[in-house]
Amino acid sequence: MSEVELRTVAAAEAELRLDRWFRRHFPALTHGRLQKLLRTGQVRVDGRRAQAHARLAAGQTIRVPPLAAAPEPPQPQPLADPRDAAFLRRLILVEDRSVLVLNKPEGLAVQGGTGTRRHIDGMLAALAVNGERPRLVHRLDRDTSGVLVVAKTADAAAKLTRAFRQH
Repeated sequence: MSEVELRTVAAAEAELRLDRWFRRHFPALTHGRLQKLLRTGQVRVDGRRAQAHARLAAGQTIRVPPLAAAPEPPQPQPLADPRDAAFLRRLILVEDRSVLVLNKPEGLAVQGGTGTRRHIDGMLAALAVNGERPRLVHRLDRDTSGVLVVAKTADAAAKLTRAFRQH
């Protein structure tokens, strides 16, 4: 991109943080570079300076300055294993167009950590639809097993997180 561009925030991207909006639209732009563009006022929302944590509203205009093409090689995405998708499908208790509820078996980690290679969060990429990976939203735990609430879209994740936060 060699000139200033004005982009409008889509309705599906409302309530998204500005830094996450940039991560979606410009994945090669590093967080440090974005912070510098924000600090120097080159990135603006509706003509005003903005901070990375600012929440966007549908219809707002984002000024995107010229971004030099970064010679970063694309990081290879881990291939989704069809066996993981089949395994996760067997764990589904409830599914609708935006939510999955999984029955997590005992002994399987929910999220990765040091030395943890196989975990639910890592396997969710196998259930991605149109490039959108499902996201863990909430754990209803027992000691080592329990029920997991998973959102299929970013919008559903935001709404579910807000609902759980408000009890």
